[in-house]
Amino acid sequence: MTPSPMTPDEFVDFYGQQRASAILRTPHAAAVVPAMDAAVRAGFRVCEFTLNTPAALAAIARLCETQPDVVVGAGTVLTCDDARAAVEAGASFLVSPVVDEEVIECALSLGVAVMPGTATPTEMLRAHRAGAQLIKVFPAPPSGPATIQACLGPLPFLRLVPTSGVDLDNAGQYLAAGAHALGWVAPLFRPEWMAAGNFDAIETRARACLERCAGTA
Repeated sequence: MTPSPMTPDEFVDFYGQQRASAILRTPHAAAVVPAMDAAVRAGFRVCEFTLNTPAALAAIARLCETQPDVVVGAGTVLTCDDARAAVEAGASFLVSPVVDEEVIECALSLGVAVMPGTATPTEMLRAHRAGAQLIKVFPAPPSGPATIQACLGPLPFLRLVPTSGVDLDNAGQYLAAGAHALGWVAPLFRPEWMAAGNFDAIETRARACLERCAGTA
């Protein structure tokens, strides 16, 4: 097994400093590598490939080898087999769309950070108590940043990471509401750009996403 280059606590701190991750989910196999490379060129240092993306494990392994300053993770982790395969490929963090205590426990045993998906405060606290260091907010809450702020009122110890629903218009509001970091999915890897192989557009958008997270745009 490839050892994790970053402990879970180190990753939590690093992610909070970066404030952004590039999350790639696509059916277009030929676009996987060049699209993420475009995001890395723009400055993303936390990158995630969902496991239902073609050749995701190979893409994780390649990015770990070619970009040692980038922390690479796996998304759509639904089973312990998924978790083990992702860590074997080099993933330093695991993301799931749901709260599954078995997957959380497996990630902890593998020595990597884990971020389960939650939609309610009850699920958030359940994931936290199971050992998750980060909490993915999924799907997008109807009231967006206001939901993040409301949840952190009684649960200020949670590190919430909104993903779906994050865009250039509301990124600053999510961070101001207390989000630990933001996951950029469709607004970064737009389906039409992926289909057309428009990687220059992805790189330009990636720079804009990072500017929003840095508060410079």
